[in-house]
Amino acid sequence: MIAHQELPVAIVGAGPIGLAAAAQLVRRGLQPLVLEQGASVGSALRAWGHVRVFSPWRYVLEAASVDLLIMHGWEAPNPDELPTGGEIVERYLQPLAVLPEIVPHIRAGCTVTAIGRLGMDKMTTPGRDTTPFQIRYVDGQCQEHSVLAGAVLDASGTWSRPNPLGTDGLPAIGETGAAGRIAYGLPDVLGTEREHYAGRSVLVIGSGHSAINVVLALMELRRISPETRVLWALRRNRIERLLGGGLNDQLPARGSLGLAAQEAIAAGDVELLAPFAVQAIRQDGSRLQVDALHDGRPDQWAVDRIVVATGFRPDLDMLREVRLDLDPAVEAPRLLAPMIDPNLHSCGSVPPHGVLELAQPEPGFFIVGSKSYGRAPTFLMATGYEQVRSVVAELAGDHDAARQVHLVLPETGVCSAAPSSQTSASCCGGPAPAGTDACCKADLEAKQEGKPGCGCSETAPHPSQMEPAE
Repeated sequence: MIAHQELPVAIVGAGPIGLAAAAQLVRRGLQPLVLEQGASVGSALRAWGHVRVFSPWRYVLEAASVDLLIMHGWEAPNPDELPTGGEIVERYLQPLAVLPEIVPHIRAGCTVTAIGRLGMDKMTTPGRDTTPFQIRYVDGQCQEHSVLAGAVLDASGTWSRPNPLGTDGLPAIGETGAAGRIAYGLPDVLGTEREHYAGRSVLVIGSGHSAINVVLALMELRRISPETRVLWALRRNRIERLLGGGLNDQLPARGSLGLAAQEAIAAGDVELLAPFAVQAIRQDGSRLQVDALHDGRPDQWAVDRIVVATGFRPDLDMLREVRLDLDPAVEAPRLLAPMIDPNLHSCGSVPPHGVLELAQPEPGFFIVGSKSYGRAPTFLMATGYEQVRSVVAELAGDHDAARQVHLVLPETGVCSAAPSSQTSASCCGGPAPAGTDACCKADLEAKQEGKPGCGCSETAPHPSQMEPAE
């Protein structure tokens, strides 16, 4: 239970997870205070609002939020439709944010700059767990403010901190200076940003589904503007693993995405460069000269634009005065990190986790949502919803409910690492054939022999991927 019941529970970020936390707090009779950096809720989703997600509406909605909406006559969308990021905001988050139970607790245009304890620095211990949190933020007029909270949930996400071009985690030489011709994430190449890409030579760097989205959008643009040239660079030569899920993927839209990319490569419409490591970028008039190692050999490419789709990392600057226990590599809570570390974990299935795995040395402070995954790329909306349900139950004093965590996630059909005897990998022997009731080949073989399974997964996966589809 929070130490200061008279103070609100502060939530940093008004995306799907932050608003779900607010709805859970309202359900429990606790007062939320949501601080959103953007001008309105769901600002990160609006940034890729043109992109369709993999999961149908039935897996995008959160239970406590839906209960509140239905109380006010909200009409739920078709549960089998695949929404875009923009539709999630317009048809779900925005209606939720204006409900009388939620709207008084949201402050938009507030950039949180620091979180700490009132009158205490990080070194001070006596009385720390009973001292309120102090949150500093800057409003839209650049005025600095301070507010107190009894507990804090950091649901600010990672969208504002994309990974740089360099394979060493650092910006490539010249990357900062060329920022005007480099886009990060999912630019709207078929819509508002078309003029920057039509008829241009575009280098896309990344090996995830976001990169595939951008490549396929550029291929569509190429049909309209044949002069468009698409180069797709992968840091490692893992194209077979990336696209190999295909029809084995338990989210059909995600499997179709991989197959479409495979067809584009086979047709020669995309120039695939792998392995590829950018060394430096130089501006040459209206173009960019890219110095890189391609298959271990130095080479140069002249392009007009670069799209970097290499993932994101958490912004930890505002947490300098909070006592944290984060994994040094993944930058996720230490107990959660082994469950999601892509160096150890395969196929995206994550064991159920909640308040126990998210707890920090700072009592009452929790990192939730995609930021809780640190640099790991496999966050799912369902994961965040269950995280905040568990955390809010703990803050409300319902410790039993907080620890009854249930979470079943989808398999991608593509393993991220070979199964390790030290982890509960869920892709033993690779993915099971499509249409079978098994989580992997070993699971299928075990069931065919009359055994209950291989133990990788106790129940059928539950699709709720937040990454965009196409």
